[in-house]
Amino acid sequence: MVEIRTPIEVDDAIRRVMQHAVKGEKTSIPLEESHGFFLAEDLISDHAVPPFDRTRYDGFAVRANDTGNGLSKLEVVGEIGAGSIFEGTVRENEAVRIMTGAEIPAECDAVIMLEHVEEKRQDGKTFIEFTRKLTSFENITKTGEDTKKGEVLVQKGTYINPGIMALLATFGYSEVPVVKQPIVGIISTGSELLSVNAALEPGKIRDSNSYMLIGQIERAGGIPVSLGQFADELEVCYDQVVAALEKIDILLTTGGVSVGDYDYIPDILKRLNANVLFNKIKMRPGSVTTVAEVDGKLFFGLSGNPSSCYVGFEMYARPVIRRFLHMEKPYLKRLRAELGADFPNANPFHRFVRGKLVYENGKVIAVPVGLDKPNIVTSLAEANILIVLPGNKEGYEKGEQKTVISLEEQSGVTWGDWLKGGELV
Repeated sequence: MVEIRTPIEVDDAIRRVMQHAVKGEKTSIPLEESHGFFLAEDLISDHAVPPFDRTRYDGFAVRANDTGNGLSKLEVVGEIGAGSIFEGTVRENEAVRIMTGAEIPAECDAVIMLEHVEEKRQDGKTFIEFTRKLTSFENITKTGEDTKKGEVLVQKGTYINPGIMALLATFGYSEVPVVKQPIVGIISTGSELLSVNAALEPGKIRDSNSYMLIGQIERAGGIPVSLGQFADELEVCYDQVVAALEKIDILLTTGGVSVGDYDYIPDILKRLNANVLFNKIKMRPGSVTTVAEVDGKLFFGLSGNPSSCYVGFEMYARPVIRRFLHMEKPYLKRLRAELGADFPNANPFHRFVRGKLVYENGKVIAVPVGLDKPNIVTSLAEANILIVLPGNKEGYEKGEQKTVISLEEQSGVTWGDWLKGGELV
């Protein structure tokens, strides 16, 4: 008997999934190993940066009041190298030679650059002469100008790149609080699938979805684990899923979620007493995406069609991984762009068209790439956006402003910002 499935709205599907998304455990790793992880706590400055008034250039620290509109002549009474401080007192009409980054003497409030002065020797003393009037704090970086003490520099859930590593080092994080990355299992289904190194056979295709998902999982911040391929026996498949759920945080299957005689996922979920969140969505591609909760873990039954599998992962699994990593903005960023082509065909479901952004004459244009069919693989190679075409409309015309979903950006948005696009509600 064919199962009758009731499709739900895209945003409703996302809400249901995220109600069961969990945050991962925290751990601590050495700073030098932290690249590519995600912060488990806010990075907070424990001191101001810079921690003192310092010069921006090589030159001379002076008192601005000692400079005038005519010729200024100041005696050089010392020198300060980077990392050193001046122990004496700078009095009226005196100056101190200072190197870039060095601390400004307490009595000085300006720096004149080296190339703006002329040095002279007289009676065994060194003087500088110049004709510039300096203002207070000229050529000086003030205490806390970069960062104030106690300021949140980077929020938890942020991807640690080389720049973040520099900040961590600046504030003494030799050990970095990070989130343990989720272990995401992948099981392929379908007796028609061959391994990537196998020769082609009649009626067979190579398994591309599992490798695609490996890249998507890593891009989202998870650790992919390939758990093989389903057999053509329900009992064996059930045992495989039970074993997989003991090893992973999130489980993905690709294929086997339609209504065919050999699609075992619905039966497996019933035997697991799973809480099926939905099994059909008002979207193309990926309408038969199924998501269930099993003992606190999320199970994603993604379509076997490559583009459907791809879109289903990005829309539903990716934000779950991002939430696991403590990201406050786990949802894909949405932008507005001009359609670069006509889409004349009506569709009752929302369409997510693989595309790329191009920039022409100051305009941001969303251009579709390749054939827009669920089974097409080649269009995924160029895609860096999904063009959102809401359903129940008699087509769209080139030049219309529509929402696009960015696929490559590490930064995301909040649920409220996701909804601001207004296209899927």
